[in-house]
Amino acid sequence: MTKLEHLKRTLSLKDLGALGVEDVAYVKPVIVEGQRFHAIHAADGTPLTMVPDREVAFATVRQHEMEPASVH
Repeated sequence: MTKLEHLKRTLSLKDLGALGVEDVAYVKPVIVEGQRFHAIHAADGTPLTMVPDREVAFATVRQHEMEPASVH
């Protein structure tokens, strides 16, 4: 069994959610009171902030030395 196969079999859902928590942030469009925003969430799903524009969201994530990923 490879190390990757072993990890897949032994990681709990909590462990899996914590992977990349300091390296990745997710950006998704949301509607709040009829206005479109882009929400930024940590890899574990924790809401971080909302900004009015996708490009600003990606720049904000990168400014904090994380990699942005889109969620549709």
